[in-house]
Amino acid sequence: MTSWFPTSIDRSPFRGADAAGRRNLLLLTHLRWLAVAGQAVTIAVAHLGFGIRLPLAGMIAVLAALVLLNLVTLGALRRRETGNRTIFLSLLFDVAALSVQLYLSGGAANPFVSLYLLQIVLGALLLEAWSSWALVVIAAALFALVAATAPPLPLPPALAIRLPVPYVAAYWGNFVLSAVLLVLFLARINRNLRSRDAYLAEMRQRAAEEDHIVRMGLLASGAAHELGTPLSSLAVILADWKTSAPIAADPRLAEEVAEMQGEVARCKEIVKGILLASGEVLGDAPMRTTLRSFIREVAAGWDALHPDMLRFTDLLGPDLPIVGDRALAQVIANVLDNALEAEATAITLTAERSPEAMVLTLEDDGTGFPVEMLETLGKPYQSSKGKRGHGLGLFLAVNVLRKLGGTVTARNRERGGRERGGRDEGGATVTLTIPLASLAVETEQ
Repeated sequence: MTSWFPTSIDRSPFRGADAAGRRNLLLLTHLRWLAVAGQAVTIAVAHLGFGIRLPLAGMIAVLAALVLLNLVTLGALRRRETGNRTIFLSLLFDVAALSVQLYLSGGAANPFVSLYLLQIVLGALLLEAWSSWALVVIAAALFALVAATAPPLPLPPALAIRLPVPYVAAYWGNFVLSAVLLVLFLARINRNLRSRDAYLAEMRQRAAEEDHIVRMGLLASGAAHELGTPLSSLAVILADWKTSAPIAADPRLAEEVAEMQGEVARCKEIVKGILLASGEVLGDAPMRTTLRSFIREVAAGWDALHPDMLRFTDLLGPDLPIVGDRALAQVIANVLDNALEAEATAITLTAERSPEAMVLTLEDDGTGFPVEMLETLGKPYQSSKGKRGHGLGLFLAVNVLRKLGGTVTARNRERGGRERGGRDEGGATVTLTIPLASLAVETEQ
């Protein structure tokens, strides 16, 4: 025999952005079926077993309304989005139905008046904060109204009971206190659980990204081994060609060979940069230098390839000995390359230093970042160039800086004026924050 009550809410067929809300609303419909069955049994036992004369027409009408609500909810569940408002209205209907049933069956003297707390607990678990408190206020008001206005229920002499007013008032005060404490603590527990889930999700995402970096490192290592030999062979061949008599005698051929030698050397540097940036934070054979010399060397190296584009502003203050980090140099070069590819004509690199960190701010006048790329900063293959395989520059920057204990932030500059030369203001600003402790030279004990 198939049961209409699910063995697990997780087996619900709903999927999508509002799947959790739909499962919660489905759970409320199941609880409402149980409430209808329980109320029907209770009414039958009280009326037939104990001889209590209940207003059956009104109470059965409430049960019919609950059944109708469930049928309407199940019919609309697959067609409409389910959010906080829908669940709030559903719980309000349940509180109102409970209040009518209590009004018809003795008011505060009815032992089932404590079921108000069940609605409060469900609201604290399923609703946003404002609607949880609204449910508490409404339930407390209906409780007070039922206690003050419900007509006494004609009971057999053996079951007759009359509660004094102070007792009912204390009972109501106890309900309000319990409801407030439940919402306070359940809401806090819920918030802690959501924070934990968000933290675990972030850790899983970080683990996936780091696994991606490991796979990139393996791929880069394989590529380096495969490309190393042909690049070295090309370098040797070009060196032999350059010294041969026919080429040495022809200035045009000599210039072309020299250009090819430069491109081969550049390819070898690119392979080396990929190996450094795809997993290992420190490069091979790190060298001792100073903070100012390191940044100036990186800026000068990039400026030599792209003359008259980079303006370097030194606000570092007193210099500091550090270990030169090739991966960090590659990150800075990648960010500068990104600005170049974003059609920048002028880039400013500002280096500042606080007691704990070095802050590098790169500003350009290019096209800036797409909004969706800023929202997913540091995710792989998020690129404004629209080419498959691109978009790794900021991804590598974020992960290298993360390993160093630093951060990367990016934003678009506002447009609205004109810079010197008549170009519209705009472009992007990328800020790299690197803890000095991760670059400091270890002192010998």
